[in-house]
Amino acid sequence: MKVLGYAAKTPTAPLAPFTFDRREPRPDDVVIEILYCGVCHSDLHQARNDWGFSEYPIVPGHEVIGRVVSTGDSVTKFKAGDLAGIGCMVDSCRECNPCQQGLEQYCEEGNVQTYNGHDRHDHQPTYGGYSQTIIASEAFVLHIPQGIDLKGAAPLLCAGITTWSPLRHWNIGKGSKVAVVGLGGLGHMAIKLAHGLGAEVTLFTRSPGKEADARRLGADHIVYSTDADQMQSAANQFDLIIDTVPYVHDINPYMSTLTLDGTLVFVGFLGDNPPVSTLPLILGRKSVAGSCIGGIAETQEMLDFCGEHGITADVEVIKMDEINDAFERMLKSDVKYRFVIDMSTLSASAK
Repeated sequence: MKVLGYAAKTPTAPLAPFTFDRREPRPDDVVIEILYCGVCHSDLHQARNDWGFSEYPIVPGHEVIGRVVSTGDSVTKFKAGDLAGIGCMVDSCRECNPCQQGLEQYCEEGNVQTYNGHDRHDHQPTYGGYSQTIIASEAFVLHIPQGIDLKGAAPLLCAGITTWSPLRHWNIGKGSKVAVVGLGGLGHMAIKLAHGLGAEVTLFTRSPGKEADARRLGADHIVYSTDADQMQSAANQFDLIIDTVPYVHDINPYMSTLTLDGTLVFVGFLGDNPPVSTLPLILGRKSVAGSCIGGIAETQEMLDFCGEHGITADVEVIKMDEINDAFERMLKSDVKYRFVIDMSTLSASAK
């Protein structure tokens, strides 16, 4: 199946039109015409090989919303015409302990990434959602709720589930106090989802001028992390802090704001971060943890919740040929809060 997409062919090359072969559909496969694809910061990192494991050519995109055009003979969950989504992974071993628990993101053999991965069966490279069509096993395809804004739903498949998973794992709900570090693509979804679950939500930020937007998104309080008095006033409050900042930074000032048995969880890839003082951990039985996207069942739960509560990402829709400018703007945090590509513009962009 010849498919048109946009690819990076080297770490320094801009993304450009690229025609490639999708594999023939298997009996359990769903073939999806892509309508919208979210732009994740990890798309930029992988296109530019910032993490050191990119294989070229690379077609990014793992926030895929589309419509089913055909299904394999053994598919029972989808039919042609259904709205469907694909997130960060398209397969796993399906047999290890995490997979059996519905936690495919922690597959002991490694899940198959939607792009820059390798198919478990034919070992061919996987290509992502900056393209016309995508194919995946129905076990890794998600139902998109009717009536939800499709553009705003695309980032739910990465930014949404990345923040939903820790909220659910740490049993956040009414009566919980949650803080979010950073107001970006992940941070704004963390605020919306925590608020939707009934938690009291606080934004930690270093940047003035975000109060109105944070409150619009669902934050009850804003604390400037550079203000010692405000940090002191927030001591011993939070059951969970979701740290969305994607660069190395000192988390020690936040540890005193956790309550007994509170947890600070990283949802971004930071590399080697400054050491954490063990004193507040010991004296308050506090924890520092990490969390990675979510399993398929959990992602479907999140999508259904968002459909019921009218929660979507705040997005700026772009044309396919605007992707390189969007990457540069992302580096400057010049988007509120996620770019989404209108894939109907792909063919015109490639001329």
